[in-house]
Amino acid sequence: MKINNQMHTGTLEVQVSSREQNHGNLARKLAAEGIVLLRNEGLLPLKASSSVALFGAGASKTVKGGIGSGDVNNRKSVSIYEGLKEAGVTIKSEDWLNDYDECYKQARNEWKLKILEDAKHVENPFDAYAANPFVLPKGRKITEDDIKGADVAVYVISRISGEGKDRSAIEEDYYLSQREKEELLYLREKNIATVLILNAGGPIELTDILEKAENIKAVLNISQPGQEGGHAVADVLLGKCMPGGRLTTTWARHYGDYPYGETFGHLNGNLEEEEYREGIYVGYRYFDSFDVKPLFPFGYGLTYTSFDVKFNEISICNNSVEVDVTVKNTGNTFPGREVVQVYVTLPQTGVHKEYHRLAGFAKSNVLEPGEEQHMTIVIEQKQLAIYSETMHAWIIEKGFYGIEVGKHCADLKLEAVLNVENETILEKTRAICPRQKMFDELGKSEAAVKKVQAVLNKMNDSLIPVLEFVPKAEKAPAVKYHYEADKPVDDLVPLLFGNITEGASTLGSAGIRVPGSAGETTEALEEKYGVPSLIMADGPAGLRLRQSYEVDKASNRVYGVGVLGSLENGFLEDIEHHENADMYYQYCTAFPVGTALAQTWDYELLEQFGEAVAEEMNEFHVNLWLAPGMNIHRNPLCGRNFEYYSEDPLMAGTMAAAVTTGVQKRERCGVTIKHFACNNQEDNRMGVNSCVSERVLREIYCRGFEIAVKKSNPAAIMSSYNLINGIHAANNRDLCTVLAREEWGFDGIIMSDWNTTVPEDGSIPWQCAAAGNDIIMPGNPMDEKNIREALDNGLLAEETVRVCAGRIIDLIHRLGCGMESL
Repeated sequence: MKINNQMHTGTLEVQVSSREQNHGNLARKLAAEGIVLLRNEGLLPLKASSSVALFGAGASKTVKGGIGSGDVNNRKSVSIYEGLKEAGVTIKSEDWLNDYDECYKQARNEWKLKILEDAKHVENPFDAYAANPFVLPKGRKITEDDIKGADVAVYVISRISGEGKDRSAIEEDYYLSQREKEELLYLREKNIATVLILNAGGPIELTDILEKAENIKAVLNISQPGQEGGHAVADVLLGKCMPGGRLTTTWARHYGDYPYGETFGHLNGNLEEEEYREGIYVGYRYFDSFDVKPLFPFGYGLTYTSFDVKFNEISICNNSVEVDVTVKNTGNTFPGREVVQVYVTLPQTGVHKEYHRLAGFAKSNVLEPGEEQHMTIVIEQKQLAIYSETMHAWIIEKGFYGIEVGKHCADLKLEAVLNVENETILEKTRAICPRQKMFDELGKSEAAVKKVQAVLNKMNDSLIPVLEFVPKAEKAPAVKYHYEADKPVDDLVPLLFGNITEGASTLGSAGIRVPGSAGETTEALEEKYGVPSLIMADGPAGLRLRQSYEVDKASNRVYGVGVLGSLENGFLEDIEHHENADMYYQYCTAFPVGTALAQTWDYELLEQFGEAVAEEMNEFHVNLWLAPGMNIHRNPLCGRNFEYYSEDPLMAGTMAAAVTTGVQKRERCGVTIKHFACNNQEDNRMGVNSCVSERVLREIYCRGFEIAVKKSNPAAIMSSYNLINGIHAANNRDLCTVLAREEWGFDGIIMSDWNTTVPEDGSIPWQCAAAGNDIIMPGNPMDEKNIREALDNGLLAEETVRVCAGRIIDLIHRLGCGMESL
């Protein structure tokens, strides 16, 4: 409904809607499927009659998701304590939990006062918020009375991280706190079997405690599971749902095992430049190539049953390879699902390469004991390719490629070999993002050479099938050309930036028409030309809008709130109630965070998630969802890793494509894959220069975006804040035009991250358009002035403005955002 230029997107009804109920059920299912069982020594599943002593900061204050723009202001979140109680479990540590609640309330109020005070002294209140993330307080020490009569202890370790600040390699963050270690060892001393639950956006170092506390019989990584996390955890602990997750990032034994971890971000004192010295060796590519044993390998996860994966055959189909397997539940009691993973080993001749890489995967149906399923995993030929900087091309080198099949990257069996007789150029490209600073990267691994030689020996000494594989050059995508010729160029300029918002926050909260939305494109062409604005809302764990807002009955004016009012479900800024005003409610669903979603390894389920997001977009009149986030888990300290899927680009691209497909099935709904590219740290995210070779940029950090673009045609891409080899991403024509459009055939719009042009050393507004970054968001007065001056003096060509405007208007039409939709 639109009255006096204002849509009322919420509802006057405060009751829980059927949509909320349905999406809550989906959030619960997603959370359970993404829970990774990391250890189970016969303890799980628990009996419903079990008496549990429940401890840890996240027991009653389970962290649903990360903070910042990735948060969701949902109606209610279910804690692990609430989930277990509702499931009928007897909780023996009620006194400890009640005491913790009081401690938590006090800590939250003290934190709120600090944020409000610090916000007085900064231009942007979000900066005060981002600089001071809430740290869950310690509860009182556990006593014998707290565990008296308990059959089992459940201890929940939780961490909060988010936008604008990286995690730290200190106690209470990457490392366990002293109190956490003491309490886990106290439970060991009392000889009570313990389930350790990890409720964090990324890895926590556990090696020492797991070696010392042998009473920890089970470990669950629940990540940050969304609003229904407590119900999902109870479902898995009690065996009502099977743990369905597998890790999408490697958990090291010690932080020092990550390559160049000691120089990441703030650790070396240099936040101006980040040298990607590990090169292509990110995550398991490093651990497996250099024989560094992790605590939990990539792709790892247990179930309550056992599975056999039998290789049947391999075949060549056009430009791809098909691997046929049979999966059988060999257990006697529990159903379950298995994830079949296929990796390809790479020839170690020529340029250095990782030992192997993920090439394809599939998740079985729920199989009862004794039941089996035939599955086919498709390997696209580009998964065998490397990028040659000397040839400016994607190539598949001559040599033997081993096909490994198994349950995770440390549990694989060589099943077949592909023989490529001649080096093949798949795609000719142009050189992009030239390095300004040279430094040594990790090179060839002798361990990888030896492992590949062992593969060749197996091929020669056994009945491993060898297939001749002839790669074929890939057809360049058609590049669609948009050009707006009908309107005066002066009238088109406002399309290049969002509705100008004075004092807009770096956090997306500049929306006018939908309260709490991130922002919108210009309204300047609406009355004269009938070109409406596109309304955008943050993600990627759901839509981030305000829970509620008031509207004056007489004027229909929406009463606004500040930046802090759009955070933490309104906790930091109380809503001011007005006379003669109606209250509208906008309860969105807080789904699991990106990493938890990816841990499902379930394409179809993530497509369903996308469809649910689209339903809420339509309900709240949102056109573009600023998600999915798909940057690579380069280092576990990145504060925003929870929003992202994986350390592996195939996994990241595939999951993003699934979500995109789901969202864009619905008319008028589009996604914005982000942040393009190398947004791998939060400290000084607007000024850090990511120094990276072209090969690494293409193979690791842009590859997932390429997969998502080609598989699912997203409506938009968001460029990142950082510089890449000295040029801001939003000013980088090599990224926005050459790579995305000319090489991949991307046909949507590219927008900046919020306020990228505001810092003195930030992106230059007119150069955004020149690069192919169509829209600057959320729009600031200096953007218009700078663009018009560049247009007048010939720095910015009229044709460029018309091309950017053409793409924007085309997307508005594609999303069906005509005047009738308002």
